[in-house]
Amino acid sequence: MLALAFYLLRPAVSAAALLLGLAVIETSCAPADLQFLAATNAGRALPSFAPVVQGVMPTVVNVSAIQRASRAAADLPELGPSRAKERSALRGLAPQAALDEFLRRFFETQGRKGIPSPSTALGSGFIVDPGGYVVTDDHVVENADKIMITFQDGDQHPARVIGRDAMTDLALLKIDTERSLPYARWGDSDAARVGDWVLAIGNPFGLDNTVSSGIISGRSRDIQAGPYDDFLQIDAAINRGNSGGPTFDLNGNVIGINTAIYSPNGGSVGIGFAIPANLARPIVEQLKAHGRVARGWLGVQIQQVTPEIAESFGLPKANGALVAGVSPDGPAARAGLAQGDIILSVNGHDISRMRELPLIVAEAPIGETAAVTVWRGNAVMTLRPIIGEMPERSEVSETRQGGSEGQRLERQGVIGLRLAPLTQQRRHRLGVPHWVSGVVVLAIDDDSPFADLDLLPGDVIEAINQRPVTSPEDALAKFQEAAASGRKSVMMLINRRGTDHYLATSTDTLRQNRGNG
Repeated sequence: MLALAFYLLRPAVSAAALLLGLAVIETSCAPADLQFLAATNAGRALPSFAPVVQGVMPTVVNVSAIQRASRAAADLPELGPSRAKERSALRGLAPQAALDEFLRRFFETQGRKGIPSPSTALGSGFIVDPGGYVVTDDHVVENADKIMITFQDGDQHPARVIGRDAMTDLALLKIDTERSLPYARWGDSDAARVGDWVLAIGNPFGLDNTVSSGIISGRSRDIQAGPYDDFLQIDAAINRGNSGGPTFDLNGNVIGINTAIYSPNGGSVGIGFAIPANLARPIVEQLKAHGRVARGWLGVQIQQVTPEIAESFGLPKANGALVAGVSPDGPAARAGLAQGDIILSVNGHDISRMRELPLIVAEAPIGETAAVTVWRGNAVMTLRPIIGEMPERSEVSETRQGGSEGQRLERQGVIGLRLAPLTQQRRHRLGVPHWVSGVVVLAIDDDSPFADLDLLPGDVIEAINQRPVTSPEDALAKFQEAAASGRKSVMMLINRRGTDHYLATSTDTLRQNRGNG
């Protein structure tokens, strides 16, 4: 599961759409070729996906990853001769089915004896090199103790992990085999259009070699799975077990890797997501060459530019990425980028949305100078940082901080906030760095104009409209000044457990609440 209603994998297509799509294939899918309807009505045979499927099916594999139970294998009892009857029954099953049934019976027995059972992840993958390199999703093999690859013909091979990249949910595996293996060709996902037909092949629910068809129903989807979200949205039916399987175009080229589904109830609703091939291919190549991924790095914390933030900074249009923080001694800091800059472009690539910046910087050559255009002080300027390599770092989880002063809510002025000085005791308890100054939010009234913002008790208000805040009284005065001014919005710089970000709201809400203080 990724986030909220996003699950690691699922979708579907109607019979009417299938008939429509097959006719389109015959006429090269060009908009001007809608005459295919007349040809179909005349009784011409509809084309089939079978030739494409037959060509690519041998390149698709099943991936089974097992995490060992807490007790060592040497501590487990032998099966012994008494299990001969069960072994005989298993011989009548296909190899994968026999393995699954054996594991189910064995670990069910051990579970009754109080021995914890291992967890098993079932997914899909595809061969990208005749030497035995297999691409799958990282979440399929995460923390795996043993990985088994099963081919279309039932042949099985153990696999080892060459490299993993959790940020894009990709992993590269290697199997050792003496024969040259069939492999899939990469396609150009940038050329794939919304409405183009695709085929998904994988192992949904353990059902080997399952094929489904559909169309690309959207592009550049951000599902909050990671910093480099740029998914293809497809409606070819994918389900649990399809994770890591390929999405093919009608030329038999891989244009995506299935990784997630959208589902409000845990079931398939016809919306799935695939990592674009043009994003995945260079990552797979780095994993093969180095076992890891090296990405370009600026060293900035960024956030989306809302219309209110754009107005506060005097930016004519709400685009770009707002710099909320700068890493000390990072490439951005050395080049002079500062908190409050709005990055508009990098090396000529315009940043229309915040999430485009990490993708562009990650692909920038490490060690080379980049031209970064920023908005600062109501003017455009260009800075030239040298792109660094993104350092390895652990995830930082933010904890919601609640007011723990044990005092009743007091409405102050026109804003419905209770503020307090940032004392050393509060600084220590809230994890606020020594260089941060401002006032602490103790509580937020339900009808406060800031109640619907991402403002929490425990946040430190450092500045209001880019002017430092020195005390609760100073903060209230600045809010009242903003409400009385002709500005359309008021903006705050917030620090939450050491991380800065900006918040903005319309001054209309402050004016409406002036009489309620």
